[in-house]
Amino acid sequence: MFATFLSGIGLSSSAGLNAYLPLLILALADRLTGVVDLDQPYDLLSSNWGIIVLLLVLPIELVADKFPRLDHLNDLLHTAVRPAAGAIAFMAIASEDDQIHPVLCLLLGLLIAGAVHWFKTTNRPAVTVRTKGIGNPFLSMIEDAIVIIVSVLAVFVPWSMIVVLPLAGWYLVRAYRRMRTGETRVMSLFGLAQPK
Repeated sequence: MFATFLSGIGLSSSAGLNAYLPLLILALADRLTGVVDLDQPYDLLSSNWGIIVLLLVLPIELVADKFPRLDHLNDLLHTAVRPAAGAIAFMAIASEDDQIHPVLCLLLGLLIAGAVHWFKTTNRPAVTVRTKGIGNPFLSMIEDAIVIIVSVLAVFVPWSMIVVLPLAGWYLVRAYRRMRTGETRVMSLFGLAQPK
């Protein structure tokens, strides 16, 4: 039961950064491995149509998140989608465990994904202003890497979330802070580093 909670927390926190990657990873794990066996109605995610839809909408978020101003619009449009994706991911992974009430999973998924999404949405504009938009694609790629790593580990090694989630959170907050303050080497390449 605790492992299921850890998986749900990992997937829903990832959904706060990218709504579709964690759902796609969960769907593919259900479809291609024996590790996950989603119950109805969540097995719709791993159906042919479910995977096709996720593959079609994923590039929209991946590409839009790399461009200044467009990423902010993307974040605003996904204000309801990311928390909903977090709730779906949490409920889907918990559907394997009869001891966890679906309403609890719904609420936890909404809250966790919503909190991560709120952090991203409120901090990204400052990065755009400080870096003149150059930092956005770098920060977005860091977020994508975190989402992939956390989602894969949440599905296949749920106990790793005890260590991985705090590390991922620390690294993400650090990346945002360094981009906002101009402390990164990447920004020095473009002449946007903070003067010493």
